[in-house]
Amino acid sequence: MNTLVKSITAISAVTASLMASNVEAVKVSDDVTKLNPKSAIWSNAKFADVMLYPQTTMKMNDKKANAKNANNKAKKAQVAAVYDSKNITLMVKWPDATINKQEGFNSKSYDMTKTDTYGDGFAVQFASHFEDATKLPYVGMGSDGREVVVYLQKYVGRIFEPNGNGDVEMQVNRKQTNYFNDQLVAYDERVNQLGHKDYQRAFVSAGVRSMTEIKDQTAEYNMRLMYGTDGWIGTITRPLTDAYTDLNKGAFPMVIAAWDGSKMNRDGLKSLSSWFSVDLEESGNESLVSELNSSPKGDIANGKQVAADNCAACHQFPENDFAPYTMAPGMFNIGGYATTGYLKESIIDPNAVVVPGYNRNAHRNTPWYELDNGKRISTMPAFDWLDEQSMTDLIAYLKTLKAGE
Repeated sequence: MNTLVKSITAISAVTASLMASNVEAVKVSDDVTKLNPKSAIWSNAKFADVMLYPQTTMKMNDKKANAKNANNKAKKAQVAAVYDSKNITLMVKWPDATINKQEGFNSKSYDMTKTDTYGDGFAVQFASHFEDATKLPYVGMGSDGREVVVYLQKYVGRIFEPNGNGDVEMQVNRKQTNYFNDQLVAYDERVNQLGHKDYQRAFVSAGVRSMTEIKDQTAEYNMRLMYGTDGWIGTITRPLTDAYTDLNKGAFPMVIAAWDGSKMNRDGLKSLSSWFSVDLEESGNESLVSELNSSPKGDIANGKQVAADNCAACHQFPENDFAPYTMAPGMFNIGGYATTGYLKESIIDPNAVVVPGYNRNAHRNTPWYELDNGKRISTMPAFDWLDEQSMTDLIAYLKTLKAGE
């Protein structure tokens, strides 16, 4: 069972000056499954900066949440990794000025109807296959044929939820039961026992709306969370190799997401990194490290013009937002969490990854996709006719679209 620790004591860590978005993992003789956020070993770890950008692909159907997140900036997280011969533990530190607990069940008032409180938390994502660094899965949800495993940790109070055991009688507000006196005390105690104090989950996903929780004990992992002086500190421990992905290949890709409960963050409303590389001390997969740490070379000014001529009628851009936000995914931070390979593939083959979009506020004549025998087909045409220089310039421009700190 994971233990969640609240502390105002910061971890003393030496932050190494590394190439942006490349984490140099350190091999140790210690058993890394025994580590926690306060373990002394982190003082010798090599921390790298990883930027998290506001996810702005789609706007939520929540006016209050949208207002709270209208001017979000990028967050600088720090990531380190240590591993032994069998397992790896990664630490993620990210800024957050407030502590927010998700509470679906309040043990004092026994209010089981709370739905407007949101907890801070984080998630990490690994690709099941990453042989081709130019065709990594879609961040957040994976994509068709490119599965991911996602680990989620939220800071929660005691949350009561259906547990699949048929405890329907325990899901009734205490004031609506037929219990009194000692029977009511016993009922309260039983409900309290069924409440979850720890919220960590593992999922597999191969595309939007396919995320499925792993409940058969095949995902061996443990996550921990504590609050330091400047924000949250989370760790995840898992085998280097399991049924879902093999990380023991010299280097592997990883994605981080963070939720801020004070801004009503949940689901797709969060801060998100792009794929970045974690480099083990053993050699191998240098092409992945090179791909994820290279910048596209192109004429940004010309790329901006290419976007204006070909993209702005449907997509919103920072300086050109006349297109309805429901018409197509927003481009405001696409350069922050999309890789060069993903951007190129999306332009040439929009059907490779089709996000749901088309929320209930959108006009019925502007769907983001059509269904063909159950398969989502993007309404965006393929721009594979663009010449190579225009394509390069366009991608170089799109990679500049990201919020500052």
